[in-house]
Amino acid sequence: MHTIRVWDLPTRLFHWLLAACVIGLVITGSVGGNWMNWHLRLGYAVLTLLLFRLVWGFVGGHWSRFASFLYSPSSLVAYLRGQSRPEHEAGHSPLGALSVFGLLLILAIQVASGLMSDDEIAVSGPLTRFVSGDTVSLATGYHTEVGKFIVIALVVLHVLAILFYKLVRKQSLVRPMVVGDKQLATPVRPARDTTGTRLLALVVLLLCGAAVNWLVSFGNAF
Repeated sequence: MHTIRVWDLPTRLFHWLLAACVIGLVITGSVGGNWMNWHLRLGYAVLTLLLFRLVWGFVGGHWSRFASFLYSPSSLVAYLRGQSRPEHEAGHSPLGALSVFGLLLILAIQVASGLMSDDEIAVSGPLTRFVSGDTVSLATGYHTEVGKFIVIALVVLHVLAILFYKLVRKQSLVRPMVVGDKQLATPVRPARDTTGTRLLALVVLLLCGAAVNWLVSFGNAF
């Protein structure tokens, strides 16, 4: 067996921070009241993380880059038929890649709708004043009555997939996302995870946070 660094530290931190923020968003959104202030803050945090992941998908470690898990339909079919390749066992499998892209897309739509939502009581997104009343109504309806439950469903499917891999395929997906390494029968290219790449990730994260802060401040200034 070969010990390969698959998930760099920035990717692992992104994963767990996003999970914590999503759970917090579901809880605070359901409780409401004064907790909506935290709901907004967590929403801005998720937007920052999504922007970071978008950039990191091009400059991050090898297995974190979108190019490493952007599979063709034929690769997906072959994987479902049991014809997996070494890279499928290292990074995201073709099925896992669909899950990742789907979850990121749905979260991006949920955050975007939240930025334009208004509960008509005390909380409104910073972009509501820039769109029409019909758009605000549509965004609010989607955010609270549709998108929320799609996010919950995808998170549940994600957890079930982890359990399936653990119980049926005897593969742990959680441990590598904690320690970064995988035990693989076939050696593959390791992800670069150095002090330099981690500092680069910090710079990217700070820039994404600054961009989100500017967006919120710009919206609230009017």
